[in-house]
Amino acid sequence: MKRVINLIFLMMATQMIIAQEADPYQWLEEVEAPKALEWVEEWNDKSIGVISSQPGYNDIYEKNLDILNSTDRIANPGIYGKYVYNFWQDQQYQRGIWRRAELKSYLSGTPDWEILLNIDELSKKDDVKWVFKGASGLYPDYNKFLVTLSKGGGDAAIVKEFDVQSKAFVENGFFLPEAKGGASWIDENTLLVSTDFGDGVTTSGYPMQVKIWKRGTKLENAQEVYKGLETDMGIWGYAQQNPEKVYQLITRRTSFYSGDYLFIENGKAVKLDLPDDIELNTIFNGQVIFQLKSAWDVNNKSFQQGAVISIDYNDLLNGKRNFELVVEPGERSSITQISNTKDRLLVNMLENVKSELYSFRFENKWEKEKINAPDFGNISLGSTDEFSNKFFFYFQNFLEPSTLYFGDASSGEISKVKSLPSWFPTEKYEVQQFEAVSKDGTHIPYFVAHRKSMKLDGNNPTLLYAYGGFEIPQLPRYSAATGVSWLEKGGVYVLANLRGGGEFGPQWHQAGLKENRQLVFNDFHAVAEDLIERKITSSKKLGIYGGSNGGLLVGVAFTQRPDLYNAAVCAVPLLDMKRYNKLLAGASWMAEYGNPDIPEEWEYIKKYSPYQNVKKGMDYPEVFFTTSTRDDRVHPGHARKMVAKMNDLGYKIYYFENTEGGHAGASTNEQRAKMNALIYSYLQMKLMD
Repeated sequence: MKRVINLIFLMMATQMIIAQEADPYQWLEEVEAPKALEWVEEWNDKSIGVISSQPGYNDIYEKNLDILNSTDRIANPGIYGKYVYNFWQDQQYQRGIWRRAELKSYLSGTPDWEILLNIDELSKKDDVKWVFKGASGLYPDYNKFLVTLSKGGGDAAIVKEFDVQSKAFVENGFFLPEAKGGASWIDENTLLVSTDFGDGVTTSGYPMQVKIWKRGTKLENAQEVYKGLETDMGIWGYAQQNPEKVYQLITRRTSFYSGDYLFIENGKAVKLDLPDDIELNTIFNGQVIFQLKSAWDVNNKSFQQGAVISIDYNDLLNGKRNFELVVEPGERSSITQISNTKDRLLVNMLENVKSELYSFRFENKWEKEKINAPDFGNISLGSTDEFSNKFFFYFQNFLEPSTLYFGDASSGEISKVKSLPSWFPTEKYEVQQFEAVSKDGTHIPYFVAHRKSMKLDGNNPTLLYAYGGFEIPQLPRYSAATGVSWLEKGGVYVLANLRGGGEFGPQWHQAGLKENRQLVFNDFHAVAEDLIERKITSSKKLGIYGGSNGGLLVGVAFTQRPDLYNAAVCAVPLLDMKRYNKLLAGASWMAEYGNPDIPEEWEYIKKYSPYQNVKKGMDYPEVFFTTSTRDDRVHPGHARKMVAKMNDLGYKIYYFENTEGGHAGASTNEQRAKMNALIYSYLQMKLMD
């Protein structure tokens, strides 16, 4: 009997401990639950009521809407055959139109557009808030496309076959139901598909199988060519249509940064013998192009971390190891983009966070030529023509609006197609690049855009933006919204290049992974302190802004160093790092942050996780949290729970949750203008007298 009583007491004690550790706000993770949505509506009404009543809110909204709807915007081109395709949103087409014009007409400056699909009309017809997510064409004629549509902007989407000649979806054509997956053309009657086939998905919510699907057959009867594990991050198939061959590839990601590549030959998957962290970029003229994330010694050659290498497709398939070096970045440089035209490989490189563009050709060895692109800014590659060496690229910096160029990779000639108008007088401003010294002595570069007349008196309202993760570089870019809503109001804008990003290659990213994550946060604090030390601003006048992983950064920043910041915009954030891997796509990011279910890894995660570290009696800034109900990548529960917890702890905060928009936070220009107006009105309210 005594043993039974002891057992009962033990069970009761265990239940009490579990109850103490239980999250009282976890009910807010039920995204569409009526109680949760009622909570969202109350917070939206309360926060919008305060922020939208600020002087200048309506002016910011109207100016942002004018910018977003402007007909002077660049119609971003996508080359398919002799046509340029473009997706366009404006005041008339709020959800947008998908259209095309002949390349010659597009380059004339007054394109004769042919509307193919009106998303506003489709949404009305289907009674669904469709968001256009792109389209992939059937090589070489491009008369058929696979159009991807999302409900409200989430990552999960449907795929439907579309005929551009009849401007209609193909009756009884290919159709994939809603899932986080996709398909690509092998030929007119065959697709390579990775989706939820009804057998389940990975723990990250991504496809677990790749199948070949023939027209006229049921999706569930498609031929399986590869099946991964539930614990994999995801399995994706992709067909690349080249003149010499339709290459069929499978990517198996065991984590965000590691996995396997397989080629499909004769309907069977052949695994390639490669480092597990190598990245396959493209297949170009029979050469498979890779980028190394770690140094590699192979076949008596040594390739450095970050290098781009190549090998003949058939040689690789047959187990040969005769890799060739394409290009190797230096200590303060990195490779941001790789693309190709008919017979040129285009490589976009960063040199101390400034872009340089190169063209490579292969004739038994790689030969390099620099494209005469503009200097001292941010180059981004656009669409390329697979039938010629023509390509589009963009150039911009903080004070120079984005300009679209049309280039010839074989001759090196470029011509300006169109420039965005400047929405604010950039001649009044200048940009400086400084370096802060982080806690461990690492030099962290950052840019400061400000009026030429700025006084170094510590009294300048300053907005610090950063990301610091997933090897994504933060580059100088022209933002009309920031110009008219912040700089023109007397603000200073700062962009920081923290470790964890991709500004200086894989090593810069890897320096901030997992147990080293605190280094990223230290970098951010160091930039803030450096701004204050230079008397550009003061803690009273300093605000911070970040989204997604940058939202986590902001959450850590204000909980660790509330003394540095007086405003914080925490957008679509991760905040509960104890449960992040159980929410939506969270499990896929464990290679970045670590696994909180492993005690040794939770030991370092728990030290910075904002949701676990927020506490009573601190002098936190009045944070503005934003998210989206339709965000199916970063769960809106992160922001919801943090707001509820901070409110119960007695803190004044603001919260806005858009009911659609996905991880981008907005789907229409009206929604984007509203979001910008809320953010900048909040910042002005907190940082400007």
